[in-house]
Amino acid sequence: MLGLIPRPLHGVLDYLWAVAYWFAPEALGFADDEAATMFSKIRAGSMLPASLMTRYELGVVKLIPFNMHLLLDFLGALAGLAAPWLLGFAKNEKARNATLGFALFELTAVLLSKRDPQ
Repeated sequence: MLGLIPRPLHGVLDYLWAVAYWFAPEALGFADDEAATMFSKIRAGSMLPASLMTRYELGVVKLIPFNMHLLLDFLGALAGLAAPWLLGFAKNEKARNATLGFALFELTAVLLSKRDPQ
């Protein structure tokens, strides 16, 4: 909405976010929680191909319009905000807080990214 994050920086954040979230269960100490770990791996694993296929500076195949990518990020962030309760790991403080933190970071990146003109 505010357009503070240009597309190239958004691309860098996408790849860094995906790598960080992939390793988060082990690094942050919740790898023993199967649901939280699976959610983390699925979200991180889905970000990589989405980023590779986005029409932005760091995309490789460039099939997904950038604004559609932002919508996918937004939906993923919403899923992350709900996941601890929907998937039953809300009482696991490390898993819940990590998931919410990654979701809030993603949501912030979406809201601050400059959209492509329609």
